[in-house]
Amino acid sequence: MDKETFYKNIHQDLINQCRAGDSNAQFEIYRLYYKAMYNASLRIVGDEQEAEDIMQESFFKAFDKISTYRNEVSFGAWLRRIVVNSSIDALKKRRLSFMPIEEAYNVKVESTEESDYNAETLELLKDAIEKLPEGYRLVLTLHLIEEYEHEEIASMLGITTSTSRSQLARAKQKLIEIIKNKPKTK
Repeated sequence: MDKETFYKNIHQDLINQCRAGDSNAQFEIYRLYYKAMYNASLRIVGDEQEAEDIMQESFFKAFDKISTYRNEVSFGAWLRRIVVNSSIDALKKRRLSFMPIEEAYNVKVESTEESDYNAETLELLKDAIEKLPEGYRLVLTLHLIEEYEHEEIASMLGITTSTSRSQLARAKQKLIEIIKNKPKTK
């Protein structure tokens, strides 16, 4: 394996021990990664209990398939991909459907200075994201939070790249509507 395709993990010893079936090493890997994997799943499925179940099942899958991990990306990225795919599968089981797209849907979103963000603004945005329809929330989360490209999202969800782009644009527009229509509290 050449240097460009081999990723040296900071926890490589633990990964090797997991490959050998060491349950203590598996627990340590779980302890190191469970919170990030739970949060990744929760952002996609939007349900705490379901995210917990998906996260647990994803670790079982990862430990079962750890021999397929080839150190081409970080272990965390490999594990996150399992969690994201499992979360998407859970949504598909709920019969997630995407709106068809006839043409590109352009939305202009006003930019704001970083200093304008505060805890209240972030909480408002988080609440608005949770109110989005599942399809919008999923694409928005995968693109903006999990940082997948539209081509990757399309492949994962079995949709076209233009549908992914459209869903993201519509999600942004819907977020603007939700935030603008939120009652002001004093």
